[in-house]
Amino acid sequence: MKVTAIKTKKITPKDSDIFEILDKYLPPLKDRSVVAVTSKIVSLCEGNVVKENEIDKDTLIIKEAEYYLPRTSSKYNVLLTIKGNAINFSSGVDESNSKGYYTMWPKDSQKSANRIRDHLVKKYKKKNIGVIITDTASVPLRWGQRGVFVLAHSGFAALNSYIGKPDIFGRLLKMTSASISDAMGTSAVLVMGEGAEQTPLAVIEDIPFVKFQQRNPTKKELQMLKMPLSDDLYAPLLKAVKWRKGGSKT
Repeated sequence: MKVTAIKTKKITPKDSDIFEILDKYLPPLKDRSVVAVTSKIVSLCEGNVVKENEIDKDTLIIKEAEYYLPRTSSKYNVLLTIKGNAINFSSGVDESNSKGYYTMWPKDSQKSANRIRDHLVKKYKKKNIGVIITDTASVPLRWGQRGVFVLAHSGFAALNSYIGKPDIFGRLLKMTSASISDAMGTSAVLVMGEGAEQTPLAVIEDIPFVKFQQRNPTKKELQMLKMPLSDDLYAPLLKAVKWRKGGSKT
């Protein structure tokens, strides 16, 4: 697998066209490539930002959260949240690389990923182009942030199931599924960086393990990515605390 970060100008709320940025900075794409786009620049181009002096940050975080735990529950005085079927902090609300603004997640990450893929397929005249929209999060019992999951994907199968397939000794696997989209997101965020690198795009190539689909994901496929709490391996931990209801219904 080859992952190449793409340097751009500084993207700010004054930018309003994500396609203009993609057209200007992406190199010619090969067939069977995946383009990673940080959620930050998608949100900036959508105008999904709020000036820091216009709203209390906690109010915004709770509004954006599906569920949250108060700051008092954290040693680091952060709001732990659940949003987008994932555990994160601050509901994705962030002021880094935003110059006086709070940046939220894209209004509809899946719609954005679909539109970006459609645009790239037409522009480069390639059938097999994938897109992921990335963000970072922390992992329990591990230091450091990483691209643990993607907010949306398009153009390929996000999961590669090994259930019912034999291991090297013929034993049939019962539970294993590889999260292809999240794994690529982790790799992309690693090369794009977290600070002043100014590389909010990446191109992922040489990925024979990716099953490309010449379409956007279906509602059924997207639903299959969401694990109900009743099926979650970590349900005992998640149920052991009293989550408060946030303002988001997504």
